[in-house]
Amino acid sequence: MSATALAGALAGALLDLLLPRHCAACGRAVERGRADVVCGACWAALPRLRHPQCERCGHPLVVRDVPAPADPGPRRCRWCDLLPPYVRAVRSVCWVPEGTAGAVVHACKYEDWPAAAEGMARRMAALPWPRDVLDERAAVVPVPLAASRLRERGYNQSSLLAAPLGAAWGVPLWEDVLERARATRAQARLTPAQRLRNVAGAFRAVESARRRLRGTHVVLVDDVVTTACTLNACAAALVAAGVRIVSYVTFGRARS
Repeated sequence: MSATALAGALAGALLDLLLPRHCAACGRAVERGRADVVCGACWAALPRLRHPQCERCGHPLVVRDVPAPADPGPRRCRWCDLLPPYVRAVRSVCWVPEGTAGAVVHACKYEDWPAAAEGMARRMAALPWPRDVLDERAAVVPVPLAASRLRERGYNQSSLLAAPLGAAWGVPLWEDVLERARATRAQARLTPAQRLRNVAGAFRAVESARRRLRGTHVVLVDDVVTTACTLNACAAALVAAGVRIVSYVTFGRARS
């Protein structure tokens, strides 16, 4: 190790000793030597989606979704009913808002902990996908934030997730292909029907990006999916601009 690197390591160790960092999710001290802003205990306690999962939408299968011994034909996963036919696959890391997952998302979005997105993206990057998605995905596209909300928050959490995710997958980040056509209300407290009306026509593809989008398979990135209304509205705008197929990836998924 060079003298400069050694000095940097010693300075970092001293800083951790004098001013220990605290976990963005639980508030406890983060383990020394960790670059993460979320402690190991919180990451380990994420309420992961259980298996088996639907091959298309990634939702855990329940008994009614699994064919009976006397009925070998496939049964339709009910979460898939939320998705338009041009959506190929959906994957999420964990359930929200329960457990530490909700605290991590809340810290990233509302408590000015954008650095939490790095650890969220690492876990999203490790999710398994159908072979055709791995072969075809051309880019990651973050769900755009309204200009007023971007000014208020200072960053788009979906973009913070998409950048390291694209780097891990070896595909480009396309932040300039999708935009908000109008501002919308926050979705969290709306009913499913209100969510649908709220985001209808709220997104559009950037005109200058249409040639780049034509015929591609892109992966939309967001922090959480609940009823998929926002992601579906984004996907509809992209498909209208020439995208062939869309997949979704989120850190959290709300229980249906």
